Amino acid sequence: MSLNRYEQALFDYWERALDERRHWQTKVVELTRSSAQSPGETARALERELWDHLVERTPHVPALRNLNPSGLSRVSLLNLAEYIIRLWGLPPKPKKLVGPAG
Repeated sequence: MSLNRYEQALFDYWERALDERRHWQTKVVELTRSSAQSPGETARALERELWDHLVERTPHVPALRNLNPSGLSRVSLLNLAEYIIRLWGLPPKPKKLVGPAG
């Protein structure tokens, strides 16, 4: 999976900011545990939260601030959302196999 430079910078930031990483790991586990949504809908909801997080952290984190000195424009973080769901989320429940009766 390929991450754009914003996604990669945010993921790299979490590698250095362990409290942030733990927060997002916990959030992903909770989302995948309690979600009645499809995996795609879960990823899109998470992507919106990631965007809010990026906007909030950009002024305070030099590595994020330096991505676009002229100001932050909306970019997709969907690949990052899907990646961290795969990385940190609970595995999907196996589908029940329907065998022949009898």
